[in-house]
Amino acid sequence: MKLASVRIIAADIKTMVAFYEMVTGQQAEWLAPVFAEIVTSGATLAIGAAETVSQWKEGSAEPGANRTACIEFQVEDIDKDFGRLKDKVALIHDMMTMPWGNRTFQFRDPEGTAVSLYEPFTNEAKARFGAR
Repeated sequence: MKLASVRIIAADIKTMVAFYEMVTGQQAEWLAPVFAEIVTSGATLAIGAAETVSQWKEGSAEPGANRTACIEFQVEDIDKDFGRLKDKVALIHDMMTMPWGNRTFQFRDPEGTAVSLYEPFTNEAKARFGAR
């Protein structure tokens, strides 16, 4: 089994896709007017419009209601990405080093989901991720 994607249900899919294109620097692939994917080397971030929920079960997902999950992107230069994004996103916290050795900052997407960018920082964290 592999984690294939994380899907966000968006009230305003165009705004959300544009936001994640800006964060990742990657172009989304629109597979339908109500569904887009941003494919990264680690996993895919899928973004579905609220209308797609009815394909599963009505009420099974709700845009803007997430307060438990955090979408994380590992980056090569956390300082560069912080400088690029700090004035464009709603910061939750500034740059900090977590107890498990990642240097990170966190912000919210336009509909409230927490997003973190991080870089393995300590020797232990670098070894865990195979980074130098």
